[in-house]
Amino acid sequence: MKFGPVPVTLAEGAILAHSVKIEGRKLKKGLWLGPEEIARLTEAGIDEVIVARLDADDCHEDTAAARIAKALVPDEGAAGLTRQAPFTGRVNLLAQGPGVVRLDADRLAQLNAINPLITLATVPDYQQLGPRGMAATIKIISYGVPEADVVRASEIGRDAIRLERPVYQTATLIITEIPGGPGRKGEDAIAARIEALGLTLAHVECVPHHTAPLAEALARVSTDMALILTGSATSDPGDVAPEAVRQAGGRVERFGMPVDPGNLLFLGCLGQRPVIGLPGCARSPALNGADWVLARVACGIEVTGADIAAMGVGGLLKEIPTRPQPRRGKAKR
Repeated sequence: MKFGPVPVTLAEGAILAHSVKIEGRKLKKGLWLGPEEIARLTEAGIDEVIVARLDADDCHEDTAAARIAKALVPDEGAAGLTRQAPFTGRVNLLAQGPGVVRLDADRLAQLNAINPLITLATVPDYQQLGPRGMAATIKIISYGVPEADVVRASEIGRDAIRLERPVYQTATLIITEIPGGPGRKGEDAIAARIEALGLTLAHVECVPHHTAPLAEALARVSTDMALILTGSATSDPGDVAPEAVRQAGGRVERFGMPVDPGNLLFLGCLGQRPVIGLPGCARSPALNGADWVLARVACGIEVTGADIAAMGVGGLLKEIPTRPQPRRGKAKR
């Protein structure tokens, strides 16, 4: 591609690189200059403009962006993503509904290394999105790029982005209560999380904060998922809530997570039904570790202990507002 200033008399067929105002009207950058535009520039007394002129082996920015987007998401329905129409060298990929974005990060990094003028920006892997949430944007920085680079980017990026959709439909929330405790506080925030994933919070039940009644409540669950919110913090793998899961015939697969806030989460199951022990911070709508686990579980993505351990890198989400910042105060004795 050739780029630079040229006399207006030689600019026909080129792309206007910078917008030009003529009598209160604007010839916008990116415009192909035809006879009419050349005449308007000449009549306005403009002798020179900055243009881009594509070489024979170049691909126009919109065409390049559209082709790379098509390669990344060849089947919109299967990927759960919609390709927007190209504009100014950009194509956005939007979620077709709630879900979790999955990326082939290695191949996408290779794509971004082909040519600095070909760029792809995405949300993080496992990012939860709602309908029409932006998963990625392809942007061609210049007005054209070599055809060979577009071909290579398309080959490397094929099928490298998708949206995993929720596989469950309903959830139960069991709240344990203690005298003077938070009671049903946080129920609305948890319901909002469930609904944002396209699920229905079909049943909410409150029981005393003791192992036996909680185990009985868990045994009665008939929805696809079960969530537990305890009135007192779960501070040990043998505490009330994890033990209740075991007494109900289930198992606890992971207790604790290296995400703050969210440390006191536990993950288990009753048969094929996932059970998530929510940390107390889930009473707040603010992002916490439970959001990451809940989104993956709801979308049928396996979450192992190793997966949760890996969440610690990038897992410092915020300081808890009630703590001094930086943390200070008397040392523990």
